Amino acid sequence: MAFVKSMGTSLRNKKIILGVSGSIATYKAVELLRFLVREKARVHVVMSNNAVKFVTPLTFEALSGNPVYHQVFNTNSTMYMEHIRMVESADLLLVAPATAGFIGKMANGIADDALSNLCISYNGATMVAPAMNDDMYANLAVKANIEKMKERKIDFIEPEEGQLACGSGGQGRLAEPLNILSIVQKRLSLKDDFNKCRILVTAGPTHEPLDPVRLITNPSSGKMGYALACAARDRGAIVTLVSGPTSLPVPEGVSFLSCRTASE
Repeated sequence: MAFVKSMGTSLRNKKIILGVSGSIATYKAVELLRFLVREKARVHVVMSNNAVKFVTPLTFEALSGNPVYHQVFNTNSTMYMEHIRMVESADLLLVAPATAGFIGKMANGIADDALSNLCISYNGATMVAPAMNDDMYANLAVKANIEKMKERKIDFIEPEEGQLACGSGGQGRLAEPLNILSIVQKRLSLKDDFNKCRILVTAGPTHEPLDPVRLITNPSSGKMGYALACAARDRGAIVTLVSGPTSLPVPEGVSFLSCRTASE
C-alpha cells in the first residue's frame, strides 16, 4: 500500500510521456499507466525495441487511449517523426522501468530506437525509475551513468529492496507503481506553500511493556499520520515521520524514525 495525494484529479491536464524499456518489470508499467490515467493525466507511451517483447503495444494503447510509439521507421504517416512532435508541451518524461542498458543510452546520448530517440529530443522535466539485478545496480559503470544524468537535473526514483526476478535479494526492484505515482504527483504539484517548513508527524501505536510478556497498546493503524506526512511533503515541507509498529511502507521523500515505546 502507498499513499497518494488524491484519488482522481491530481494530474488533470498534465501531459506525461511514459517511456518503457525492456525488463521483466515491464508489466508494472501497465499498472503505473492505469494509475496515471486514473488521475486524469494525458499519457503517451513510448516503448524500446526490447519492451515490446515483454508487453505488446496494444495493451498500452487500450489503457492510454493514444497510439504507442515504438518504431522509428514507421510507414504510418501519422507516426512519422513522432519523437519530435510528442515532446512538445509535455510536462514530464517518466522512464519506468529503466534497465541498466537503457540508462547507459540516456547517459551517453545514444539514439538507436524509438524511446532513446525521444529521450534525446526532450529537454524538459525527466524522471527515471531503474529496474535491474542488485549487482548490476551496484556496478560502478551504472552508478557513474546515474551520476552523470543527475548532473543534468534528471531525477531518479530509487529502486526498492526485495526478491528479484533472478532469485536473489537486494536493491534493484522497480519501485511500486503507487510510490512512483506519489513522486510524480509531488514533482508536478503546483502547490509549494509549505516550502522549507519543518514538520514532525507522529503515527501508529506504541507498545508499553508491563512485564516481559504483557504490554499495553492501541489499535492505531498509522494510516492518518502517514497520509498527513505525505500531504505535507507534497506541499514542499521537510517532513520527519516518527512511527510506532505498523505494516505500512515508509513513504518516499520523508525522514523516517521508528519507535516502539512512548519514551523512545
